[in-house]
Amino acid sequence: MFDNAVWAPIVASAIVIMLIVVLAFVLRKIAHQMITRLVHRTAAKSSIARRFRKGAATDSIDALLRERRKQRAETMGSVLKHVASIVILGTAVLTVLDRLTIPIAPLLTSVGILGVAIGFGAQELVKDFIAGMFMLLEDQYGVGDVVDVGAAVGTVETVTLRVTRLRDADGRVWYVRNGTITRVGNESQGWSRAYVDVPVAYDADIVSVRVLLEHLAEEVWADPELRESKIVEQPQVFGVEQLSDSSVVFRITAKTLPNEQAEVAREMRIRVKTALDDAGITMVAV
Repeated sequence: MFDNAVWAPIVASAIVIMLIVVLAFVLRKIAHQMITRLVHRTAAKSSIARRFRKGAATDSIDALLRERRKQRAETMGSVLKHVASIVILGTAVLTVLDRLTIPIAPLLTSVGILGVAIGFGAQELVKDFIAGMFMLLEDQYGVGDVVDVGAAVGTVETVTLRVTRLRDADGRVWYVRNGTITRVGNESQGWSRAYVDVPVAYDADIVSVRVLLEHLAEEVWADPELRESKIVEQPQVFGVEQLSDSSVVFRITAKTLPNEQAEVAREMRIRVKTALDDAGITMVAV
């Protein structure tokens, strides 16, 4: 026959331990589900960039923004899941050890010493992770952005907590550790600006040239193919930008969607050349 006085505490402890373990895994699953739901909700938010497009839809830009939000949300979700697992399961393990009357103070001391040792040995790795987390939280850049991180300039292809992968204009791939990035110049956030300098002869009629360029700016703004997909505001003629003994340089600028400034500038150069030829105005070398 079993001695109830001996076995009852053992069975009770076993049941409590099982309940602790089951509860820990249930809480972990619930936490992961909540984080997953939060990630999906964050990734599905509507794009704020539509206000720059006057109600028009640009599928490629929307797809890029969705991918950027999705990667950012999934990366942060992965970090939160790991943190939740460590906290919940770690607490469960310590509770079980305490229930088994195993002293946890020496264990905590050993873990603390081990953590300090690992921290000293992997401080560069920790620095990269912390920098990567703040970069994602602050949304400094994302996939598809053209950035200057000091060590390299190019288009972001992959963003992780440890490294950022860029591809420059020559096709070269750069792997930059996040902890080494001290500044970021992002050409793809909000809007960009295209500008075209128009040098004409010194003795050209300044008023006529300015009127011609302003009329051209109005035509560019009225073009639905540019206005709906590339240009944010009506181009502006800044007037005389440079003055020398042989030329007068006018400047036209246009606020564009991110990364569209080069194409808009090329289109404006073509139209400027055509307009000046039609008006009989000669461009000169600066």
